[in-house]
Order: sequence, then C-alpha cells, then structure tokens
Amino acid sequence: MIEIFTTSIPNKTLGNRIKKSLKASFSDLKIDFDIEAPIVNYPCDHSILRVEGDTINVQNLISHINKNGYECHILEDKICN
Repeated sequence: MIEIFTTSIPNKTLGNRIKKSLKASFSDLKIDFDIEAPIVNYPCDHSILRVEGDTINVQNLISHINKNGYECHILEDKICN
C-alpha cells in the first residue's frame, strides 16, 4: 500500500528531522519526502510525503506530523476525464 500526503514542512532540513521521527515511530514503513522549494503558502506550496507499507495508519501518521507543528493531509485520488 502507498499513501501520499501534502505537508507544510518547509524545507529539507526539517523534512529530514520529521522523517527520522516518523521512522522511529513507524519503523515498518518506507518514508520519503519530496521538498523542491521552500514552502511559504500552504496548501498552494507544499511538500510531498510518500509512505509505503503493508498497513498504514493514516490518522496516526497525520497526528504525528501535526504534533510537530505542521499541516498534513492525504492527497486524494482524482480521476480526470
């Protein structure tokens, strides 16, 4: 299973710190951030968090990021016609 989230984590330094914290709490998951530019206008500007694993507790993961002071939302699947 793969889940993709948008976050307000503003830069790679903080992204790496949160990634380390997430891996400590969710050791069975593969976690990666994609932060290409500084985040100044969330949700228009955002970083991408990709999580892969057999089971992903979305609410616990979002709560963990929120407790660190950042916004996090699941990226909804959309079908374009």
